[in-house]
Amino acid sequence: MDAVLNVALPVFAIMATGWLSGHFGLLGPQGSETLNRFVYYAALPALFLVSMAKAPIADIFNWNFIGAFFGAQIATFAIAVTVGKFLFPGRLAEMTLQGLSGMFSNTGYMGIPLLILAYGDEGILPAAITTVINGALNMAIGIALIEMDMARSAGPLHALRDALAGMLKSPLVLSASAGLAWSATGLPLPVPIENFCSTIGAAASPTALFAIGLFMVGRQVTAGLAEVSWLVFLKLIVNPAIALLLILLFFPMEPIWVASAVIMSALPTGGLVFILAQKYDIYLQRSTSAILISTVVSLLTLSAVMIYYLPG
Repeated sequence: MDAVLNVALPVFAIMATGWLSGHFGLLGPQGSETLNRFVYYAALPALFLVSMAKAPIADIFNWNFIGAFFGAQIATFAIAVTVGKFLFPGRLAEMTLQGLSGMFSNTGYMGIPLLILAYGDEGILPAAITTVINGALNMAIGIALIEMDMARSAGPLHALRDALAGMLKSPLVLSASAGLAWSATGLPLPVPIENFCSTIGAAASPTALFAIGLFMVGRQVTAGLAEVSWLVFLKLIVNPAIALLLILLFFPMEPIWVASAVIMSALPTGGLVFILAQKYDIYLQRSTSAILISTVVSLLTLSAVMIYYLPG
């Protein structure tokens, strides 16, 4: 319980600080968008590059762990989009962000410190792998689908071309790919580059949370409440349940990797979904509500998961 509170309470405090700053007009009307541009184009790419480059290439490709965590996310995404098509229909870009809101874990700010608090240094690698999966794979899929929707009026071939171009130009995909390529060389990162990336990358998660609070000024969290409640249920209950089922059926692992896969799947919706929504100006209100509500409710659901899996 202490591990959950020690991580979750600062999340709320940072969001609240952003909201108070916006309420009193300290950063101006464009503050949230400016901060998100900083996160998307500077802080997160640096974080992804250094995380990938420092991890041994053999450790990064722990296929059973990747299969359980990523497989559960894809399955949850498919459920969200399938149900959403009938109950909460929208354009492809909206459905993509709907699916991401139901499966994208807050691995960066909550997951990494949570596993470190729970398992010490042994928790760093599984936390880093899930964070990279989120940034390199899930964001690439999301960006490709959104770009395809944006360009669909030009015809299917043009839409596919623009989607691939948008994905390949994404600073998140480029930085993760560069880090993976560097890791494959087996060389250490030059100290100045590592220090730069680590320093600016550390600002990514708190800045994103601050921007969420700033964006919420004057907005109602209750918009699309039925849809958001469904997405929160998917994220906090269905996603970790699928991860555990995949582990039991297909992906046996050591206990710490099992616990890490389930815990990281049980995290609330990550702030990067909001950053993507604001970048394309789509699904902003509901993605923000999903982040806030899932974070609040996760105090109960994540506590139960952590109590079961914590050592001792």
